[in-house]
Amino acid sequence: MILESFVVGMLQTNCYLLGDNQTHVAVVIDPGGDSERIAQRIQQLGLNLVAILNTHGHFDHIMDAWALKQRSGGEIYLHSKDELIFQQSMAGMGSIFNARRPPANEKVDRDLKEGDSLLFEPLCLQVLETPGHTPGHVSFHLSDAGVVFVGDTLFAGSIGRTDFPGGSYSQLIRSVREKIFPLDGKTAVLPGHGPKTTVEREKMSNPFFQ
Repeated sequence: MILESFVVGMLQTNCYLLGDNQTHVAVVIDPGGDSERIAQRIQQLGLNLVAILNTHGHFDHIMDAWALKQRSGGEIYLHSKDELIFQQSMAGMGSIFNARRPPANEKVDRDLKEGDSLLFEPLCLQVLETPGHTPGHVSFHLSDAGVVFVGDTLFAGSIGRTDFPGGSYSQLIRSVREKIFPLDGKTAVLPGHGPKTTVEREKMSNPFFQ
């Protein structure tokens, strides 16, 4: 399996590329910028982009989803509760940072919900609803590789902000306790910003859960 990360966009978002050398399938998570660089890497690896998965609707995670789709193909996935958040984010912070808007009338291709199994043979990601940072925030658990992509729900030694519209501190804490911490302690936690960590490390030392 191919697993590469890119730090993209103005807010230094972690974007992840998953791929398989046998089937040449590729999935990108949270393309918040630099779609040309991501597309070039997909082409270099000889992969076929089939899905663009978004943990949530803030512009720094989803801004280049449509640009990447235009370059490399793939369907765009987002939880329905975050479609309004996306529009608000683009109109608010996105406008301040002069963020790229999607083409007119472009929509999300597929909704995400708790319990979905996203099968892109042989990659299979389980959708975990982890609201709190946003109402429709999700995480993607790739159990075969022992990793979970948590967006802005959980960071190494910290948690995501909950003071944006739709945020909820109590809900975020509950999301981590109920959806992330029950995973195997060795599971690698790949966040939307900053360094990776593990479930066990955050359970033991994250100050928000002590």
